[in-house]
Amino acid sequence: MSLSRGSLQFRLAVRLFLLFAVATIIVLGIILAKAWMVAGEINQRELDRRAAELAGHVVGSSDKEARLELPPELASIYASPDQTYAYAVRTSNGRLIAASPRELGELVGNWPAGGDEPDFFSLKAFGPKALDYYGYTVLLDGPAGPLSVTIAQATGAAEFVHTILAEFVLDIAWIIPLVVALALVVGVLSIRHGLRPLREVSALAASIGPNRTDIRLPEKDLPDELRPLVAAFNKALDRLEQGMLLQRRFTANAAHELRTPLAIITAETDDVEDNGRLASIKEDVARMNRLVDQLLRVARLDNLSMDVSGTVDLAAVATEVVAAMAPFAIRQHRTVALRQPGGRIEIRGNADAIADAIRNLIENAISHTPPETEVTVVVDPEYSVSVADRGPGVRAGDRDQIFERFWRGKGKKAPGAGLGLAIVREIMDVHGGSVHVADNPHGGALFSLRFPPPASS
Repeated sequence: MSLSRGSLQFRLAVRLFLLFAVATIIVLGIILAKAWMVAGEINQRELDRRAAELAGHVVGSSDKEARLELPPELASIYASPDQTYAYAVRTSNGRLIAASPRELGELVGNWPAGGDEPDFFSLKAFGPKALDYYGYTVLLDGPAGPLSVTIAQATGAAEFVHTILAEFVLDIAWIIPLVVALALVVGVLSIRHGLRPLREVSALAASIGPNRTDIRLPEKDLPDELRPLVAAFNKALDRLEQGMLLQRRFTANAAHELRTPLAIITAETDDVEDNGRLASIKEDVARMNRLVDQLLRVARLDNLSMDVSGTVDLAAVATEVVAAMAPFAIRQHRTVALRQPGGRIEIRGNADAIADAIRNLIENAISHTPPETEVTVVVDPEYSVSVADRGPGVRAGDRDQIFERFWRGKGKKAPGAGLGLAIVREIMDVHGGSVHVADNPHGGALFSLRFPPPASS
């Protein structure tokens, strides 16, 4: 089953791709959102830690004696030239204990002391370096009692955290489409593997034809959704086979029943004095005999499973048929010539069926070649037999149709019933060979039977 746009495999693959694409977008969106939230939480935790540090280093036993005493390492952080952090520490009644930069202490003088929950704010172009700050004011308990701590961080520092996380996300983001693509490939291969029973059933169904109506599609390993369809198809094949068997039996029985009265009529005409019309009656009776004989051959082809596993000498079969057809050709004022390389030309097949095919071609050639001309049969060492006549030939537009049953061509009054060439093609199909028609270089038609070599049969 090819991956065409209309195939079930293609449609499932497209839907799987769309599903994975949407899932990829959603996953990437969730990762980015989570990274942004994590960056915010990191900044929040940093501010919480700084606020707790400031509150923990306020010493003094009373409101008036409270003062901020930072260790040198912390003091250097808050007093750094880049002014990453800004803070202001006040007592619960609003007295400023310490502030950095000084402008923040002046600014928070009129702000509420804050509560247990942080009161967030942002500052634009603030301080000596006109930086943007983001922070909050919160009420914390320290060694000197309740304190109002205002802590802020320059947005540049927060952006740094966001940048680090963004780079991390980008570093791993390319892996997600790769994993999705790999999963998609695995999914498509799984779909293809899962549809393998369907492809096998389709291939088996394609082999069903008029000569293989005994084939039934297996239901094993099929998806539950397809089993009812296959079961219904098999039942339809059962009904079709029964109908074809009845038709074939009718054809065979009718042809068999006609042979006896025709034989009697043929014998009676031999004893009747010629009154001028006897020759025409004999010709009609001969045509009816040939038609009945061809109907019986068709019935045998349809009803029997032909064994084509035997070894056949193609040259010997052609020689026997030509020898048998020579008297018939002479009565029709024609001749039959055989050319063959000598020696055996062995193929795999059914000798009687191959003889029927060659006989039909010779009969067809005799009926179309003019009187006093020769029909030539040539056996080729490359496993082929050709029959050439000197008749009108076959038009290029009719060369495919002449092998159909009962096709005789428009406006033609040929003596046959249009079954001989159809029988030839069916015999060649069973043997895995082919029949072709072309122009005879010397005028007329050239029919060729081409058999596969023994090794490929």
